[in-house]
Amino acid sequence: MDILFDLHTHTIASGHAYSTLQENISAAKAAGLKAYGFSDHTQTLPGAPNNIWFDNFRVIPREIDGMLILGGAEANILDFDGNIDLEERRCKKLDYIIASMHPHCYTSGTAEVNTRALLKAMDNPYITIIGHPDDDRYPLIYDILVPAAAEKGVLLELNNSSLKPKSARINGLANARKMLICAKKYNARIVLGTDSHISFDIGRFDDAKKLIEEVDFPKELIVNTSLDIIKNRFSRKQDTDTDTDL
Repeated sequence: MDILFDLHTHTIASGHAYSTLQENISAAKAAGLKAYGFSDHTQTLPGAPNNIWFDNFRVIPREIDGMLILGGAEANILDFDGNIDLEERRCKKLDYIIASMHPHCYTSGTAEVNTRALLKAMDNPYITIIGHPDDDRYPLIYDILVPAAAEKGVLLELNNSSLKPKSARINGLANARKMLICAKKYNARIVLGTDSHISFDIGRFDDAKKLIEEVDFPKELIVNTSLDIIKNRFSRKQDTDTDTDL
């Protein structure tokens, strides 16, 4: 199975990642990707840049060495109502937005409450992906979350970083397996992301691929196998937009 793009990656702008955008792009090209997306953290997470950082993506070429470049963000879910810490005027300029639950930004509730927060986040028309919904620090009810994602057209992430033994997330592998089985049941589409915080991890999906094979997950529900979703859905408005704080 060929994975054509990686959208969940971080640069030094996130404050706790270790590679520059240029280093990441070079790594994505070396990994054979056809498209690369960077999605740094938004401002509520300690160390992340002020959100003004997302205003100037127009200076970044749309294509480098034949590879499509996408500019996104990993926004923080802040509360049980699914609010995020990225302003609408900035959301509308980006190619995509990953919405995730993180320490320092979101205080976990019950599985019912956490699931409700993600459902409300998915009502935000700018949110494209729910990031790493696999962490027992934020328990979820997959039989509610997954069919809602399928209905709303929001992608659920299979996060390769969550599957590693040293991951800070709790029971990531077991929860990702539950999510995939549920996604098969409800025909929900998933997106593979490395969640790379250093260039050496970009485009490396070994753990995710292994899990996909174990559960016999349908290829047609994995969006990374085609560039169609990028061409049809992701569209950066900053190429022509002049509304900026810079």
